Amino acid sequence: MDHTYLHSKKILLVDDEPELLKMLQTFLTEEGFENIVSAVTMKGGLDAAKSESPDLAILDVMLPDGDGFSLMQQIRTFSEMPIIFLTAKDEATDKLAGLGLGADDYVAKPFLPQELLLRIYAVMRRCYKEENTLIILDGCTVDLSRAEVNKNGEVISLTAKEHIFLETLARNEGKIVTVDALCEALWGDNPFGYENSLNAHVRRIREKIETDPSKPVSLITIKGLGYKLNTRK
Repeated sequence: MDHTYLHSKKILLVDDEPELLKMLQTFLTEEGFENIVSAVTMKGGLDAAKSESPDLAILDVMLPDGDGFSLMQQIRTFSEMPIIFLTAKDEATDKLAGLGLGADDYVAKPFLPQELLLRIYAVMRRCYKEENTLIILDGCTVDLSRAEVNKNGEVISLTAKEHIFLETLARNEGKIVTVDALCEALWGDNPFGYENSLNAHVRRIREKIETDPSKPVSLITIKGLGYKLNTRK
């Protein structure tokens, strides 16, 4: 399977073993990944997650100034990037804790670099589908890579929240995405109380993508559940 389109994604590595970090950076670079950043502490990982905006994080559970679970919870306040836990502990309780917090995968040390690579590709394929970069709707085209809507020859910019909203729906093409799931994607771990804000975003997005925002055909409300995006093949 061709993974070339994933190689531009930025990966954050957080582990307190410098030799392991060096090995992983070299291995992933040789495999074609162009952007890799690393940190050896929880604080360094959090700073990098904020400043570098990585597309995927690989977090060690045991860190000198905290743990990967706490780091993930802090990252989730501002980012929905996929996260893989990497740890020397191969205990079921740790695995369940990590996955229960919303981690995308879990790899126990010692491991083969090729095994981690396969996990990275699997997680990235789920989260970053190549075909969803360009969304064809009735009356316009949404380019997620540029955060732009092309409508009747006019280019309309999307805000960061609008981009996340449409990207979330695009990843679930044709399926209902609940209000809670959308609020969580937009505002993090504590999405409660944001429903009115979500409705405001929906109105603004419809003004940008619908031919007649009062009669939407692309961004559809599923009463009592959430929303779905109808795309054209």
